[in-house]
Amino acid sequence: MVSHRRSPHPGHSRGTRVTVLSAAAVTAAAALGTAPASADPRDTTEATRSTVDRLYEEAEKATERYNKADERADTLRARVDRLRDSTARGQERVNRMRGALGSIAGAQYRSGGIDPALALLLSSDPDSYLGRAEALDRVSDRQALALRDIGQVQRKLGQQREEATKDLAELERSRAAVARHKRTVEAKLAEARRLLNSLPDAGRDADRASRSGRDGAPMSLGDQAPASARAAAAARAARGAVGLPYVWGANGPSGFDCSGLTQWAYAQAGVSLPRTSQAQRYAGQQVPLSEARPGDLVAYRDDASHIGMYMGNGQVVHAPYPGASVRYDPVGMMPVSSVTRV
Repeated sequence: MVSHRRSPHPGHSRGTRVTVLSAAAVTAAAALGTAPASADPRDTTEATRSTVDRLYEEAEKATERYNKADERADTLRARVDRLRDSTARGQERVNRMRGALGSIAGAQYRSGGIDPALALLLSSDPDSYLGRAEALDRVSDRQALALRDIGQVQRKLGQQREEATKDLAELERSRAAVARHKRTVEAKLAEARRLLNSLPDAGRDADRASRSGRDGAPMSLGDQAPASARAAAAARAARGAVGLPYVWGANGPSGFDCSGLTQWAYAQAGVSLPRTSQAQRYAGQQVPLSEARPGDLVAYRDDASHIGMYMGNGQVVHAPYPGASVRYDPVGMMPVSSVTRV
């Protein structure tokens, strides 16, 4: 999560950039004592905090895109490695098969280079003709089978090389996407940090208080039971992560972004979740918010760009935004898009 308010201007449009720059200009003017006479410092501080909220939200959406691209790159990297290993083994097999055929051809050449059937007819031992002819048929059958096997293996190798080439190209595109989304996140966070630093200390403290609610301290969790043993284990893990820092792109154990926390918590319960919040929302059965139980995943915003874990008594544990720690917040801190029981 990044914000407890819905942004009126989501996205990365020119209008958004103008709004960000305008808010920064107003804030800078206030800090220098050159704000318009009619400007209310409280209004200026609130406008700056709203801009920071929106920047955090945009940064988190970019973080989830970063996570998705990074996960895809990891998958492709593993697939390319498997294809390379399989191709190498296949090439070794082809080399062995070719070597065997070469030995047979060499033996025939050393026998005089004449047709083997004619050699049998001219044999000085007619009594062994039939047996030797049968052996020759078996050799020919083996050669034909070996040639067919080589052809099949070579065709498979060609397909694997083609697949590996395509995957390598996609891997490079995924790496470029990872780098692009990383730059976007860093730019959003740097701008948010700059705006926060431009506020008076009281304004910055008010901003932190407005988002932390109870400074992350847990209220009573009640006696609501998790839906399963794995949900109970995941909830215990998430509760144990309270106080650890938000680190974008991280999935533990010493820092987390939002989907990294839920993925890590369920991994402690022996359950493998997808990396992104958008994919995690479909990682189980969706239930109404009114039926949420500890361990259920709560996705926020229409695009599920933020996710937390329900802990009971109307609370979630989540990794909120840069500069904050994993903490408890009310489940209704933002519009809920889905609740998923893993």
